[in-house]
Parts: sequence; C-alpha cells; structure tokens
Amino acid sequence: MKSKLTNLVYTLFLLSIIVTAQEKVKKIKLEGDFRFRIEQDWNSRKSDGTFRDDRSRLRYRLRAGATYQHNDWASVGARIRTGDPKKQQDPQLTLGDGFNEFGTLPIALEKAYFKAEKDGFTAWFGKNTFPYEKKNELFWSDNVYPEGVFLKKAFSTASGPIDEISISGGHFVINARGSSFDQDSYFQGFQAVANLWNKRWQLYPSIYLFKNIQDIPDGAATFLFDYSIIHLGTSIKPFESYPVTIELDYYQNLENYDSNTSIPIDFKDEKTAWSMAIGYGNLKKKSDWVAKVTYTHLEKYAAVDFLAQNDWARWDYSSFDSPDGRLTNLQGLEFVLGHMIGKNMSIKMKYYWVEQLVPTGTTLENGQRIRLDFDIRI
Repeated sequence: MKSKLTNLVYTLFLLSIIVTAQEKVKKIKLEGDFRFRIEQDWNSRKSDGTFRDDRSRLRYRLRAGATYQHNDWASVGARIRTGDPKKQQDPQLTLGDGFNEFGTLPIALEKAYFKAEKDGFTAWFGKNTFPYEKKNELFWSDNVYPEGVFLKKAFSTASGPIDEISISGGHFVINARGSSFDQDSYFQGFQAVANLWNKRWQLYPSIYLFKNIQDIPDGAATFLFDYSIIHLGTSIKPFESYPVTIELDYYQNLENYDSNTSIPIDFKDEKTAWSMAIGYGNLKKKSDWVAKVTYTHLEKYAAVDFLAQNDWARWDYSSFDSPDGRLTNLQGLEFVLGHMIGKNMSIKMKYYWVEQLVPTGTTLENGQRIRLDFDIRI
C-alpha cells in the first residue's frame, strides 16, 4: 500500500511538472527570418580619384529569437543573428568570405531586454530595437540595437482628427568609460508622435542628444564631441483609395563647431540633412507590390555615420581598421521595387546612386549599387 501511494505521489508530481512546462511553453513566441542577397557595385570612386574594383557578392543572413510573455504586462526577449559582431550596421555574411574553407559562422546576440506594457505605458531596458518612429535608415540603421532604458506613454482620443498621441524618451549608452555616467559616450532621444485622420497623416518631431561621441569608431578616435540634432518628420497618405505614401524628413544639428580645431573648416557647418520619398503599394500579403524612390541630402554631422545605414555605398572606416560605414556627407537616390511572392516571402530590388557633398581628398567619392533580396519570415 505504501509503495502504491509513493508511486501515485511521484506520478502526480511528474504530471504537475509536465503541465507547468506546457503552460510555460505556451508563453514563448518564436521568431526567425532568412535573407539571401545578390549584390553588384560599380563606378565607385575614391577620394584620391582612383576607382575601387567592381564587386559582385552573394550574401545571406539568419536571425532567430524568442519572447517569453511572463504575464499580461511583462515580457523578456532575445534574438541572435549571423554576422561579424564588430560590425553593428551589417549582419549579412558573404559566401566564401574568410570563413576558413567552409568553417563555422560568426553569430552574435542582437537583442536582450525586459519589456513592460500597461495602461498606455511602454518601458524596456536592455538591448532592443531603435524605439523611435522613423521611415528610413538614413539617420539610424535598422541593424543597430541601442542599449539602455526607454519609456513611452500613448494617449488615445475619442473623437476629432487626432487618433493618438505618444511621447517617449530614453537614455542609451554607446561606450561606457568606467567612471561617472556623464563621462560615457551616450545618446538621449525624446520624441512626440501624432497620428491623424485615421492614421493617414503622421507627425514625429524629435530631438537626439549625443554626448562624448568619438570621431572614428572602434578604438581609433582622435577626439570626442557632441551632436544636438532636431528631427522634423512626417508621413502622409493623401488618398483613401490608393496606397500612395509621401515621406519628408529634416535634420538640423544645433551644435557650434567653430571653436573645435579638430574639425576641418570645410565641415564645421555641414550639419543639415533632408530627405523626401514617394511610394506606392505595400508588402502585407501575397501578390502585393511596392515601388518607392527616395532622395537624400545628408551632410557630415547631421547624423552619426557609424550608427546610420551602410547600404547606399562602399564608404567605410577600413583605413582605420574598422568595418563600420561612414555614410553621411552624401547626396543620392534609392529606387525600390518589391513583390510578395508568397505568405511571409518577398523579393525586393534596390538601386543606389550616391555622390559625396564635400571632398575628403582631391575628388568627390561616388558609387552605384544594385541588389536583389529574397526574404522569408518564420
């Protein structure tokens, strides 16, 4: 009798563990995606007037992540990706590029965060997606995940042209100096977002304060300085019946660099940027199409170049032993054509033409690039 009772206790204990595990598993949401890219670069002139060799590449990226929903307001998330851990702007890998004859691949932790959402409040801390509204990567790359703390409050309106208003702010550490917080390299962002007229018009003015930022990334800095950038952005869908979108962005760095002897005189006033885009369509379901063209004028200190996109050209800091891009101080065009070929499967073609605004040598740098991406999302 005692043996049967013991077995019953063990069985009930095991069942409780199984039920608890099943309940925990139900709270876990998995995500992942894979990209394969064909890319061609040509007509890329260097600052000394010579040309880079034309380049063809086959590239790919794999990402996998999970979110654990602890309760109705708290969650924990993480995601890993392929890619050089030292190259925050670019998680893509090139086939056959220095992996020791089919050796193993570099993999890095991309996100790790705690998040809370309740009564219109959103807060997170850790390493997570750039939390501010934006429509392109000209100011901040989608592949750069800031580390810090963030808070947002959304207010819904019952009637009138305004659907929702939100305000947000955060503090993010770029480089910890090992002393007091104010000696770190960091940025603070503050933004208000207004959605109007059934979300057909969106306004998102922002201010970004960058402190103690190195002029060259990855340990090659020669001096530290600040950026104080005002951003005025808007997105408009002028027609209810047609999926046309117009996007406008303006950036102005308010810092005065006249007394900074480390900044060349030709760049002291290069602090303004603007972009405009028009698109038609979207990529939400099978058979959808999208076409979009973007023009930008992006001066040297209107954004932090090694945190912005590195898609438009081949300009980087490799001469300083850094893989990071330096894609400000440019004007250029991006043409995009995309198609949803199946559920969660898309193909997208992009063409870039870029030219430098102010030469860093004897000649303006330039370049052209075309790429074709195949993406599948799990």
